[in-house]
Amino acid sequence: MKIAIVCYPTFGGSGVVATELGLELARRGHEIHFITYSQPVRLALLNPNVYYHEVNVPEYPLFHFQPYELALSSKLVDMVKLYKIELLHVHYAIPHAYAGYMAKQMLKDEGINLPMITTLHGTDITLVGNHPFYKTAVTFSINKSDFVTSVSQSLKEDTIKLFNIKNEIQVIPNFIELDKNIVDPSISCRRSVIAKENERIITHISNFRKVKRIPDVIKIFYKIQQQIPAKLMMVGDGPEKEKAEYLCQELGILDKVIFFGNSNEIDKILSYTDLFLLPSETESFGLAALEAMAWSVPVISSNSGGLREVNFDGVSGYLSDVGNTDEMAENALKILKDMTTLNKFKENALSVAKRFEIKNILPLYEELYQKAIDKFS
Repeated sequence: MKIAIVCYPTFGGSGVVATELGLELARRGHEIHFITYSQPVRLALLNPNVYYHEVNVPEYPLFHFQPYELALSSKLVDMVKLYKIELLHVHYAIPHAYAGYMAKQMLKDEGINLPMITTLHGTDITLVGNHPFYKTAVTFSINKSDFVTSVSQSLKEDTIKLFNIKNEIQVIPNFIELDKNIVDPSISCRRSVIAKENERIITHISNFRKVKRIPDVIKIFYKIQQQIPAKLMMVGDGPEKEKAEYLCQELGILDKVIFFGNSNEIDKILSYTDLFLLPSETESFGLAALEAMAWSVPVISSNSGGLREVNFDGVSGYLSDVGNTDEMAENALKILKDMTTLNKFKENALSVAKRFEIKNILPLYEELYQKAIDKFS
């Protein structure tokens, strides 16, 4: 199959999922065309089946904000015609499904019927999409898609509750690649660079937005380190990072916290980690938690949204109500108190992660792709 994938090229979960999906599809022999405004951060182009097409948005004095949707839809039309693309898979309802629909209409005028699959990831529904300014466009984009998927049952239910959806929504969860998680024998040596042998390493990875409840991460760690020696790895960047640094300073733990910023060495950091914290206000799925579990890292998280479908309470970690940092800290200490308990949770975390291995999820997409193509053939 010749498939065009449209996604955000940033460090966010939707872009990572879309990129990894495309790369795995390419390894299986499909021809994949990534179409976006810059190269996705995890995109490896050393594959004869992978193509990247940049969307250029020319500046024009008349426009206060440059019309990306217009440039994207035009680029899609050109690439579909040039490469004989058979299917369009867009990640995020707006602006991608919206631009995809416009491209479909332009192609239809030339006798080309292009099926479009829209995958909903969360922010496009629960935050941006539910805003009165965008709600009509989001509803239109979802209903005009040929097939719609969501990354969790929770997100599907939110979408149906918030919008007047007439399309069926199929749940296809996010995934991870366990084959690439090879433990380096020298990890224990390099681990000593960031923590002492008796210190537990706690990690949080996100885009540091308010929804991630970054102060809660700091508060949980503060309580943990009062009981056992520990270090906190804060990976990512965003509007809440500076406040987090000041909070660490106020609590007197700045020397126990490392702020990495955005990093391309997430796998290495997770391979050192003993416990992952994700106390988010909401998560449509919880990809960061799953990536941690794939490295045998148990998770302390809120019980919001799709996290209940990823982190199994008392098995791969613990779930608590949003904002209950006392309970989250207590549960963290239950896991970290001795190596026997910690190792058991580590084994369980990996076992749960295996359910989301890409080889189990990819056939669901391939089946849907074929169904979409057959519908228009």
